[in-house]
Amino acid sequence: MAEMLNGKVAIITGSGRGVGRGIAKFMAAEGASVVIVDPGVNVDGSGADQSVAQQVVDEIKAEGGNAVACMESVTEMEGGEKIVQAAVDNFGKLDIVVTCAGILRDRMIFNMSEQEWDDVIAVHLKGTFTVVKNASILFRQQRSGRIITFTSESGLMGNSGQANYGAAKSGIAGFTKVVAKDLGRYGVTVNSIAPRASTRMIADIPGSASEIRARSGVAPIAGEEDLANLDPDHIAPFVAYLASDFADNVNGQTFLVYGDTISLVSQPRPERAIYEPSGTWDMDKLSQMARDVLTKDIPNPAPAREQG
Repeated sequence: MAEMLNGKVAIITGSGRGVGRGIAKFMAAEGASVVIVDPGVNVDGSGADQSVAQQVVDEIKAEGGNAVACMESVTEMEGGEKIVQAAVDNFGKLDIVVTCAGILRDRMIFNMSEQEWDDVIAVHLKGTFTVVKNASILFRQQRSGRIITFTSESGLMGNSGQANYGAAKSGIAGFTKVVAKDLGRYGVTVNSIAPRASTRMIADIPGSASEIRARSGVAPIAGEEDLANLDPDHIAPFVAYLASDFADNVNGQTFLVYGDTISLVSQPRPERAIYEPSGTWDMDKLSQMARDVLTKDIPNPAPAREQG
């Protein structure tokens, strides 16, 4: 193997299982020393199992790689600082940050509790911030670094029953664009991945998102039936590419990655517009122009159902 990441040090959060595990093992095989960050929680964020991260470390070492386990939580600033420090203490530096950590608490918005909202936002959105913020201090000083965040089609396109998850993932997409501009001048790149893969967050364990949706009468995620055939390990090569020196000018972008396909996701841009020369709209003219031009033929993603 070419070992494109030889000598690099990487932090991968949520790397005890699923997509993160595949990324950690792939990066280690490419020559990186990796910090496996995973407290071993259940898919809903409950519980803890220290053996989860250690098992990945043991597998990497058995294959000749270099890794350490870190059980710190990404939901607190102190945890983010300790995660970054773990890389420096064990390997002397930090070059790459990948933020895969996440949980699910799917619920229709009218049934969602404050706790379900807060917990998902804390792990995904704040958990991305706590690690990236602390890593960015080092990256700015050394004038180099790679950050790969994880967004989702739920945040980019919207999935029923995932207001908390979608908000967090949409926030991560916006966060990525801003941080790319904050850090680009220092030689740091920041990009985001929207993955499609069969993981325990989608279908692998009882009580997972698909079962919760079916039980609650929530519409299935678009393409969910195909996810069982998508190997989470297929996400890893492109993440490693973004972390490599070959991608030194790729910054502020979002990519949809699944199976044998990698797509560049378009940035939001104005699509159509209406204008009022006088500068002030009256409702008669606005309602006509909006109906006939601005909102003409726009599909409703959730049209009202007939009562019956």
